[in-house]
Amino acid sequence: MLGIDPSAQSERENYKLLIGSIIPRPIAFVSTLSTEGVLNAAPFSYFTIVTADPPMVAVSVQRKQGVRKDTSRNAVDTGAFVVHISDESYIDQINQSAAALPPEESEVTLTGLTPVPSSHIVVPGIAEASIRMECVLEQVIPLGGTLDAPAADLLIGRVVYFHIDENLVDKGRIDPIKLKPVSRLAGNAYAKLGELFEIDRPV
Repeated sequence: MLGIDPSAQSERENYKLLIGSIIPRPIAFVSTLSTEGVLNAAPFSYFTIVTADPPMVAVSVQRKQGVRKDTSRNAVDTGAFVVHISDESYIDQINQSAAALPPEESEVTLTGLTPVPSSHIVVPGIAEASIRMECVLEQVIPLGGTLDAPAADLLIGRVVYFHIDENLVDKGRIDPIKLKPVSRLAGNAYAKLGELFEIDRPV
């Protein structure tokens, strides 16, 4: 077994070990709205459920040299964002949205995706997504780096409304085969759902 001390490595070396080990990772495609009215959208694979009571999700948005990215800044400014589940039907546009655009340019416009009004928040969603969650910013936690230049913002969002394609739902459950989710691996590698299996959990 290889033993590695992360404090003896660079950030990039530790990054490669993390993204190569923690796989597959679901991809949150997050839309936010700037104070100038620009609709921003970007993918994040540092993404998970926090709790179901009330429903909350978390997205970690890495900073660049301590400076917040558009997603974090917009979410803090408006207090809201929309999380979309990435699937095969629009993964190419999601990938294109990762381009480094200035704040005044919209990734939604760049990729040709379709904005759709939200029901409970000011931030529009993306019509192409089969699942989207309107979120109110519950908390933002700067983490890592230094006190003056954190490495990331952990955005915790409370889901105030779900939009789900009715074709995916059967008896209150989402059919993963129909959803066709896409997950992130390391580098430029992605994965589809793959083979499913079941194991009974102990009582």
